[in-house]
Amino acid sequence: MKAWILEHQAPMENKPLVLRELPDPHPGSNEIRIKIMACGVCRTDIHVAEGDLPQKKSPLILGHEIVVVVDEIGEKVGHFNIGNSAGMAWLNNTCGKCKFCLSERENLCRHAQFTGWDADGGFAEFTVVPADFAFHLGEKQSFVEMAPLMCPGVAGYRAFRLTALQSGDKLGLYGFGPTATYVLQVAKHKHISVYVITRSEKNKIAAKELGADWVGGYEDKIPVLLDGGIIFPPAGNLIAHALSQMDSGGRLVLGPVTMTPIEIKDYNLIWQERSIISLAHITRKDCLEFLQLANDIKLKTSYEVFPFEDLQEVLIRVKQGQVKGNAVIQISGR
Repeated sequence: MKAWILEHQAPMENKPLVLRELPDPHPGSNEIRIKIMACGVCRTDIHVAEGDLPQKKSPLILGHEIVVVVDEIGEKVGHFNIGNSAGMAWLNNTCGKCKFCLSERENLCRHAQFTGWDADGGFAEFTVVPADFAFHLGEKQSFVEMAPLMCPGVAGYRAFRLTALQSGDKLGLYGFGPTATYVLQVAKHKHISVYVITRSEKNKIAAKELGADWVGGYEDKIPVLLDGGIIFPPAGNLIAHALSQMDSGGRLVLGPVTMTPIEIKDYNLIWQERSIISLAHITRKDCLEFLQLANDIKLKTSYEVFPFEDLQEVLIRVKQGQVKGNAVIQISGR
């Protein structure tokens, strides 16, 4: 099989990936082999390639927004058949025994492994994955449409779940990249009003087209107090600003993996049971719920499709912000 591999971390401009021919993998007893149809490109792939995150294995195949066809099955696998459409996300495996795994918080498992970081990912023609961490896909969307759902989609859904908002509540979205577009659609489906705060005029237009109830900049006064909010940019200075727009009991979710320094000088911003919680990975429950919802409401995705051979150039374009929506690599058209 052909696969893009990372042996040594380096800036994307130095083109650290190499396209090689590797032996086809075969599944163990609890695994499935998957023929990869498409794989989305995530900034986490760039963080691993460039050394912002440690490289846990070498060589490594990056990519964790994977949509596939199952083409070989381990002897103990009972819930997949050859030819099934399936998806694989960031969470690749957990211990299944710790207090987090036993309380529906497997995203916090200290022994968790992640696709395209601990285990080989989706920038290849085939890979092998644990069957219990793969997901059946709906039939209403194409492979390239579904690829972004496996990371920005499901991560956005978990961030939305963490707000604990109910029908009739008001949600603020700070920043409006691809992940926020999925959150907005889910929130509107659940009859939650959405207020988008972004600097980008292009993103303001996109938010209005997707049905945001109010769109403005950081300098504008929101006409209501919010019941919850999600911050997407890694900007710690936004936290105090967002808290100032929260109603009593409001919860603010921090979406980024890292953030610039946070400083809250005024205790009144967190008084009246306002709270802050960070997003850390995803669970299988998040994936199952979100993929069913995305299929039911035919969630709109924004993406550009690129051929497999162009992956390295695409990663550079993603790093430089030159892709509209999500970049998706089409690996097999069959």
